[in-house]
Amino acid sequence: MQNAALLDLKSKLADISRTRTVGRVVSADGHTLRVSGLEEEVKLGDRLRLLREDGSFLMGDVLCLGADGAIMLPDDPPARVALGDRVVAQGAVRIAPDQSWLGQVIDPYGHALNGRFLKKGGAEFDIQNEPPAAVIRKGLGERLDTGFHLFNTILPIVRGQRVGIFAGSGVGKSRLLADLLKAMDADVVVVALVGERGREINDFTQNILGEAGLSRTVVVAASAATAATARMRCPMTAMRVAEYFRDQGQHVLLFVDSITRFAEAQREVAISAGEFPSLRGFPPSLPSRITKLAERAGPGAKGSGDITAVFSVLVAASDMDEPVADLLRGVLDGHVVLDRQLADQGQFPAVDILKSVSRALPAAATPTENSMLAKARSLVSKYNESSALVRSGLYTEGADVALDQAIAFHPVFKDFRAGQTRDGIGASFERLRLTLRRSGALTD
Repeated sequence: MQNAALLDLKSKLADISRTRTVGRVVSADGHTLRVSGLEEEVKLGDRLRLLREDGSFLMGDVLCLGADGAIMLPDDPPARVALGDRVVAQGAVRIAPDQSWLGQVIDPYGHALNGRFLKKGGAEFDIQNEPPAAVIRKGLGERLDTGFHLFNTILPIVRGQRVGIFAGSGVGKSRLLADLLKAMDADVVVVALVGERGREINDFTQNILGEAGLSRTVVVAASAATAATARMRCPMTAMRVAEYFRDQGQHVLLFVDSITRFAEAQREVAISAGEFPSLRGFPPSLPSRITKLAERAGPGAKGSGDITAVFSVLVAASDMDEPVADLLRGVLDGHVVLDRQLADQGQFPAVDILKSVSRALPAAATPTENSMLAKARSLVSKYNESSALVRSGLYTEGADVALDQAIAFHPVFKDFRAGQTRDGIGASFERLRLTLRRSGALTD
């Protein structure tokens, strides 16, 4: 019997065309190249392969098309490129996911990065795809155990939800993502690492995921050293892999770290194509790009599985009104805001409760549970309103019953919000009930 590697090789050989149109470099303008002879053979976004005179090659993308040729955006600086160098079309970026991809680390083009054999599935897919039609999508599913009391109760994540984690650098975003990934249950996990340092990619796969975690995971990685086109494709490839498993009826947990680097890569490509940066440095095409990517996640159509997605968002200077953060807040089903001041105090996860919201509520909780959640939020709000007065010693106990309860609630809630559990969602709500009772806010 022929082994899988030989069959895959035969399939690749069969796909090779016997004839190929060759274009030529006719001009170089900064970091782009004009290629003549391929304008009727290629489409926007297709891959190109430039062959230098010394035998080396340079890959790139079709950025623009015109009657006088195609504009190529190379993956690397076009050093040693000469007029007349040959260029051949490689076609659109397509991937062929397979069940055997679990445990693999791949690049945005569907090639293995860990030196292991990567089997092609039975069908190839363009990484661009349309979201399921709104009228045929299922509703959000059941609550998921996150391993944190806070996310099991006040900020629940349910099956098919799309959540954003908004944070500045060094506030604990990556650590929180790692803990959620290890605790949350799903049939398949897909992780997109966009623009990360190479060391961090290796650390994530070997130490954070480990052998057991990697066995149920497909990691799609484009390091900071890769081309902007690769970083832009990384989350789209990860989404297409997630959609493949979703369409098989499986529940997929998708993590994208970070969507901001995807937006920055898209900005580089768009500006190279001539778009004017109008949204505080971002091009006009950004909203549709981000919205469509987010809409591809979520509940699937009836009979298929779901994609529960967690997107991390780097927020410079804690500005939640910057374009990427503002866009995602309006698109996603919930947002978790991490606060640097809380992180500096050693609180983890450093979640700003009052700025965070889960749109799975109130449907994801019972009336009794919703009552407890509302009470907890009101106590946090009450304490924050009067915290300066309390810390300065100007408040006299007994002057305001609600504030007395908020002051008593503050230290015990700090322990609750940092608490992790393996006992499930019910245990987290019981812990919240006891926390409220200790503050005197709950008497039953």
